[in-house]
Amino acid sequence: MDLFDQTLDEPINILTHDGIANYYGEIMPNTVADFYFKALLNEIDWRNDQAIIFGKHIETKRKVAWYAEQPFEYTYSNITKSALPWTPNLLAIKSLVEQQSHESYNSCLLNLYQSGAEGMAWHSDGEIDLKKQGAIASLSLGVTRKFAFKHKQNANVISLPLKAGSLLVMKGVTQQNWLHRLPPTKKVTEPRINLTFRTIVKN
Repeated sequence: MDLFDQTLDEPINILTHDGIANYYGEIMPNTVADFYFKALLNEIDWRNDQAIIFGKHIETKRKVAWYAEQPFEYTYSNITKSALPWTPNLLAIKSLVEQQSHESYNSCLLNLYQSGAEGMAWHSDGEIDLKKQGAIASLSLGVTRKFAFKHKQNANVISLPLKAGSLLVMKGVTQQNWLHRLPPTKKVTEPRINLTFRTIVKN
């Protein structure tokens, strides 16, 4: 049986060394995942993501949203976002993710990829606003997409398909040693929502 086609009794660290990326399988039934996908698609305040690269302001096709328990500011790609208050659906999902991962989170960055043409380049989540070596929980909704890790030193690549309702939690020294990305693909035409629950530390 394919590891990624089943619900796991215990999470499995898919990284071979220098980090922890625990894969939990699908933590909610397809009907529930579909309900949340449709709800978030309509209720979240989606905005095209922005970045400043080499002094040039860029707007991406990918849409994002930033929610938290307080109006935390979060800066990445030289753009600062101020968090919106939790919605009831986001709180319900956060509670489930916290129960499964045995971690707590105070914020969530959501990504909307409207088709396989939209992806995310290699990067690591090392922003100063984030709790050092804290857990980042990634819950997928919508179409299945491949997610990949690449070691910063030896370029070893590990990939897995993330299905609707599946949970992946990165923590420890993962961000120091590994990059991750969502590669674009012409094979996918349906949308995907990715919720990344995080912990912001106020300086």
